[in-house]
Amino acid sequence: MSPPLCASSSGSQPAKTVELAPVSRTPSVGAVVLGTRGSPLARRQTMLVIEQLQAAWPGLGCEERVVVTTGDRTQETGEPLPEIGGKGLFTLELEDGLRSGELDLAVHSLKDLPTEDATGVAIGAVCLREDARDCLVSREGLRVAELPDGAVLGTSSLRRAAQLHLLRPGFTLESIRGNVGTRIRKVRTGGYDATVLAAAGVRRLGLETEVAEWLPPESFLPAPGQGALAVQCREGDDRILELLHAIDDADARATTTAERTFLQELGGGCAAPVAAYAETVRGVADNASNSSSQGGASVRLRGLVARPDGGEVVRVTGEGEPEEVGARLAHEALAGGADRILADVRG
Repeated sequence: MSPPLCASSSGSQPAKTVELAPVSRTPSVGAVVLGTRGSPLARRQTMLVIEQLQAAWPGLGCEERVVVTTGDRTQETGEPLPEIGGKGLFTLELEDGLRSGELDLAVHSLKDLPTEDATGVAIGAVCLREDARDCLVSREGLRVAELPDGAVLGTSSLRRAAQLHLLRPGFTLESIRGNVGTRIRKVRTGGYDATVLAAAGVRRLGLETEVAEWLPPESFLPAPGQGALAVQCREGDDRILELLHAIDDADARATTTAERTFLQELGGGCAAPVAAYAETVRGVADNASNSSSQGGASVRLRGLVARPDGGEVVRVTGEGEPEEVGARLAHEALAGGADRILADVRG
């Protein structure tokens, strides 16, 4: 599967902006239906994709359609995602809509997509990768180093739990569910002292003032593909694929391909305690003679596999072409003990 771009390491530095020149020819379809989850963030992300499509294809009609997913329904119960199990909790119903013809496109946070290709569905574009980091929201505005021992942090992510334990072993971690606004509200109303969120979602919703600390990848690696958007369509639908090609970010696809290949080769899913972050060393545009979508790209990849309690961690780093370096570092991690960690997590 082809996965996208990298974030800035400075809290004040804006995300990469891709300027799209309108395509000179008329689109082969006049209008498309885009499926999205119903959260404010999901709908905001879908609107960003619509803006990109209409900038590339002036006059293209776009209709948004909200689809409720299994992951959305389980938010009400508060059950931790790792306990629910399964893959594609936030994507399956959208993919069903594509296959049935009800939807033409489906917009996802790339980190929510399983690394295995869904039957009959393709990722037509990876784009608009925002800040890939995580960030800390705390009730008193305290940074990680300033929170007291015993502070209660909300997270349902095994990856975040592991790295929080590595940073500060004295924290108490409890499950938290809900969209970005809900989790911030739970912190503000006293249910938790702090929580960790994806910086991309916070930025897209304009909630930067809620952030106490931006967590750099040097000390807190994000999820594979974090911050990037993936737009799915029906496999082999050349008319729709042509539309999406105009908004695809080749460098974003290269970096997230490395991250998601690392995850896939480990045999981990979206809920596994696996982190990865890639940066472009030589972008696709630097090798214009190569016509493949990622050909010529070279990335620097950092990966991590850790026990959720922080008791054991395997770190790897390397440089190379996206799929090659992702697979190579995954095999290094497995040989270094990641196989035991992941086997224990799976039970």
